[in-house]
Amino acid sequence: MLEDQVTHDKYGLGRVIEVEGGYAVLVDFGERKVRITAPYAKLFKL
Repeated sequence: MLEDQVTHDKYGLGRVIEVEGGYAVLVDFGERKVRITAPYAKLFKL
């Protein structure tokens, strides 16, 4: 999942830059980095 391109309903297009165990991911959305915790309901892999 690291470096995968993803889209989020609120933040838009981003890239996974860190995976925390399986319970959270850090995503770079360009202007900001957001930590998203599981379940990843609004996060979709492209």
